Amino acid sequence: MSWGILVLLLLVNSALANGRGDRCQKTQQQRVARMGAVVDFTSRVGKEQRIAMDLAIQDLLHSNCLTVNLDLRDSQGSTAKSTAAAINLLNGKQVEAIIGTLTMQEAALVSEIENQTANFTILSLASPAINPPSASLQMPNFLQVANDIVIHMQCLAALVGHFQWRKVTAIYEQKSDFSYNSGMITLLSDSLKLVNSEIEHHQAFPTLSSLSDPDSFFDEELKKLRNKSNRVFILTQFSLNSAIFLFGKAKETGMMGKGYVWIVTDEIASLLDSVDSSIKYNMQGVIGIKTNFIEINTTNNFAKFKTRFRRLYGLQYPEEEENSSPSIFALRTYDAMQAMALAMKYATSKHLSQEIVSTKFQGLSGMMEFKNGMLSQQPTFQIINVFGRSYSEIAFWSPSFGFSDDMNKHLDMKERTNHNYVQVLGPINWPGGIQAAPKGWSTLVDGERPLKIGIPARGAFNQFVKVTYDQDKNQTHISGFSIDMFEAAVKNLPYQLPYVFVPFNGSYDELVEQVYYKGLDAAVGDIEVIADRYHYVEFSQPYISSGLQMVVTVKPDKLKEKWMFMNAFSKSMWLLMITTHLSVCFVVWFIECEHGQNFELEGIGAILWFSVTVLFFVQRERVQSNWARLVLAPWLVVILVVTATFTASLTSMMTISRVQPSVLNVETLKKENGTVGCNGNSFIIRYLINVLAFRPENIKRISSISDYPKAFQNGDIQAAFFVAPHAKVFLACYCKGYMKTGPIYKPSGFAFVRISTFLSFSLDILSNTLFASL
Repeated sequence: MSWGILVLLLLVNSALANGRGDRCQKTQQQRVARMGAVVDFTSRVGKEQRIAMDLAIQDLLHSNCLTVNLDLRDSQGSTAKSTAAAINLLNGKQVEAIIGTLTMQEAALVSEIENQTANFTILSLASPAINPPSASLQMPNFLQVANDIVIHMQCLAALVGHFQWRKVTAIYEQKSDFSYNSGMITLLSDSLKLVNSEIEHHQAFPTLSSLSDPDSFFDEELKKLRNKSNRVFILTQFSLNSAIFLFGKAKETGMMGKGYVWIVTDEIASLLDSVDSSIKYNMQGVIGIKTNFIEINTTNNFAKFKTRFRRLYGLQYPEEEENSSPSIFALRTYDAMQAMALAMKYATSKHLSQEIVSTKFQGLSGMMEFKNGMLSQQPTFQIINVFGRSYSEIAFWSPSFGFSDDMNKHLDMKERTNHNYVQVLGPINWPGGIQAAPKGWSTLVDGERPLKIGIPARGAFNQFVKVTYDQDKNQTHISGFSIDMFEAAVKNLPYQLPYVFVPFNGSYDELVEQVYYKGLDAAVGDIEVIADRYHYVEFSQPYISSGLQMVVTVKPDKLKEKWMFMNAFSKSMWLLMITTHLSVCFVVWFIECEHGQNFELEGIGAILWFSVTVLFFVQRERVQSNWARLVLAPWLVVILVVTATFTASLTSMMTISRVQPSVLNVETLKKENGTVGCNGNSFIIRYLINVLAFRPENIKRISSISDYPKAFQNGDIQAAFFVAPHAKVFLACYCKGYMKTGPIYKPSGFAFVRISTFLSFSLDILSNTLFASL
């Protein structure tokens, strides 16, 4: 389009603007301001900034009686051209100030080359702002119309911490200034440490314009990233064109599928409204962080600005007319021009920066107020999720209130730390179309097989591992407590662990050796943790109690069971009670016969019968003498107390098992040359021979839990040795007639290759949440 048509359009817009706001009166003297601008005409951000500057110049003429002579230069995204353009504007055009995408490093270079620019004002539109602590003192006239990059990194860290991703990969576009890149990575790393995460790897990509063959370069670099275990990628300080190209290549290489996480920052997320739906197709599931300005979008000023911006942008760039809505970068550019103009009305170029710092007004992008060389208002970020032809809003985040699902809620919230943010993230569609949050880590890279997990197929106790084969469906079913524990641990791992179970028909020791010789990657089951196995593999934290126990048949004392009531009192107590009772009855009889003339109690038989009936309070003989009653009454009370005590003691004795083990201990077995049984596939045989010194011929191998009772009944074994969990299962199945005896010999967990990366299973097993899930 010719510049003549553009000038005509500006005149039409100028005429329309006369009806808006305050008009500049003819009697007022108009001030002419010379201003330079440096932006990248080839980028979407630069195009929006260019249109916003044109609109600002129109409005400044009619509202402030200020004519701005703007000398606009194209940096083409090059640091060298930006610096050269700034120097040319200072020397050749004698501008009063420069506005544009100059970074602090580029401004410092300009100042070093041109010493007279020490008091020259530069209003930077580069976003976000990296501001070293001493920058405001060294360059007080360099002001950044952006928020501190630290807040951006805090938002990224909060998002990573929410999903508990422990490692991330940072991808950024290579800048000519190395200190800028290293400073950004350092800030991101520091923020991630606060949420117990870290940057495992960071990768710099050159700009597209600097690559002779970008296709092969991006393919090669993405292949390197794909072959790493980490699956969380953070795209920061990346241009929109490069990001579009990268996601297209990531889609081709399968890195936009299940298990991957992509997070983009403001410079990409805020421009998603300007890209076609075909481009969003390659970005399905991407999470974006964009500066929010929705709360001010309902004002009339923004609506009018948006209408004018879209009209002018569509005429200037007709190929992008359908996606011509202004982003936060256009709004800030417009506000920056307004701030510059207000300062130029009252100050010269020497004091221009001081006047800008003192300026405060509500702009289209928010509150325009500077502190420490950058915008003072803390931003609110909108967390978005690319899905379908557009994107969905899933939450808001601010350093003051953390995550929230409602922009208005933070007004009533108290300030909180990043560790206590509200868990209100909405539903997210992740890459690959899955709803569950990816683990962010995978032990399986392209071309590798799933882990082979060996399990004992011939264990004596199928309650722990049970292998069955369905011939009709030609399927192998694997279940049991150990399998449930392993699968629950895998679910709690911070990474994906592809695996297949491989039934193993050998012994437990041979199973462990297979892990050592790399025939298997790991082993799962009721595998006892013993010292000699540590020479071959590493073990997870035991998930069941450990130890070796002896089980024998019970030997009840039938004689003691018949005369158990005699044990309620000691022999001396029984003798004392009988003697005292007979003595009391004799005294009663004597008194009655001598003084009471009671003929019912005459004779030895009568007194003996009286002594018996008194015990049960059923005596029929009358006691007539008061002296006899005086003797008998206290004794009746004693009988009542003794009877109650006897009942309680006997009840207590009857509730306690009186069974005794048929074999007391291991030494008794060895002296009697007894035979013992145990699981023939376990380590117990070696332990019985090498540690407990049993003869090999006295050890019987038993393959099934149901074979133990038969062996006991037939007299084939006198005792059985089990690991502690097996002993509990056996006694639960055969609770009558068997008991544990002797000490617990301390010689279970999952076995892994030594120096294995899978030992985080121990943390999961120790976690209460793992057992709660079972």
